[in-house]
Amino acid sequence: MTLFGTAGIRGPVEQITPSLALAVGRAAGEPGETFVLGRDGRETGPALAAAMEAGLESAGADVVRLGQLPTPALAFASRGRRGAMITASHNPPTDNGIKLFVDGEEYDREAERAIETAVDADDLAAWDEWGRSTELAVLGKYRDAVAAFVRDQFDAAERSGPLLAGLSVAVDCGNGVGALATPQVLERLGADVVAVNATVDGHFPARESKPTPETLAEFSTFLEAGSFDLGLAHDGDADRLVVLGPDGEVIHEDTVLAVVAAHYTGEHDAVDPVVVTTPNASARIDERVRVEGGRVERVRLGALHEGIARERAASGEETAVVFAAEPWKHVHTAFGGWIDGVASAATVAALVVDAGSTDALREPVTERPYRKVSVDCPDDRKSETMDVLETDLPEAFPDASVDTEYGVRLEFSDASWILVRPSGTEPYVRMYAESDDVDRLIDDASAVVESAVDAADP
Repeated sequence: MTLFGTAGIRGPVEQITPSLALAVGRAAGEPGETFVLGRDGRETGPALAAAMEAGLESAGADVVRLGQLPTPALAFASRGRRGAMITASHNPPTDNGIKLFVDGEEYDREAERAIETAVDADDLAAWDEWGRSTELAVLGKYRDAVAAFVRDQFDAAERSGPLLAGLSVAVDCGNGVGALATPQVLERLGADVVAVNATVDGHFPARESKPTPETLAEFSTFLEAGSFDLGLAHDGDADRLVVLGPDGEVIHEDTVLAVVAAHYTGEHDAVDPVVVTTPNASARIDERVRVEGGRVERVRLGALHEGIARERAASGEETAVVFAAEPWKHVHTAFGGWIDGVASAATVAALVVDAGSTDALREPVTERPYRKVSVDCPDDRKSETMDVLETDLPEAFPDASVDTEYGVRLEFSDASWILVRPSGTEPYVRMYAESDDVDRLIDDASAVVESAVDAADP
């Protein structure tokens, strides 16, 4: 597909125009459907939301305007109906995008293909079937639901005080719409919260929307100089979460994923608890889930909802998908089928309280050195390059087990692993590796990848 990427439609506003939003709305809407419609804080959001609304209504759908809110709150509101979120997530302020939901889950590939097929059709409903719009405030209900979910999973009723009593948390909202939910949920659960960069501003003046160790440098210094137990940071629409220790160190995203996955696996009463993750996720997740009696299954990047559906369809009564996540983004399946950074923030905070500190929380996780490397590869060589690598990489590493479903992933007996996959948006082949000797593993694999790129015919 050319319109949809790994997470909806996204790009610079010269491409994500009101005309496109109007066309997508017309393609997605139909008589009898109801869409909830929201947007993040980007400057171009109001115009794109207005165009999306016009497209949906002219196709016959009714629209419920939710205004500015986090993407997970929009997904929450889409249960039992459809949803459209105007957001570019962690992209720069010059970008925007569209995410579509149905009953709390992102559209799957089949539904996205149907939109791409219909987007140029210019079909309209009959004049007397055009939809109508209303407005609804859902943030309060969403915040209440997140707080109740976290209280319930940690048996808060049996505690002498609030779930997060005594926990000091700093939240870097990054001028995104997470400022409208995460500080409030944490305070409701009893934490002492300091929110920084908590004014929603589509220019993202405090830092880049994507939270990384580099963009969070000032926040790290703020944490280190303070007396906090925990630091949390969001991207522009609050589907991503970054966790920091009280010393300002960014805790590796796969360690956070492993900790939360182990929690859900250990607490669930299913005979066969399953965690769904992506090929680039660390083997440390498999290790911790295995210790708790579960197993890990992988699905392509950007398709956690499809992986959840696949595992549920293939399972019997003894199996339950207890958690799904890719680095930075988590689906709390007992709460809903969407990626939810706000629920992750509250869950991680509760886990820190239970463990006593972030250090104690991450202590059971084996953290091996990790590297991500990009190898130049023109788009027209990617397919043949990957065909070659399906043979050449296993031959170069004969002791590894091989999975070629989503790129080429090699796993070794010492829990080291490497994944090689083509970038979906840039002229690169990506390599992700984790090993006690990660530099050697990357160097050896790079030689094989570079040779495959050179051998591929343009």
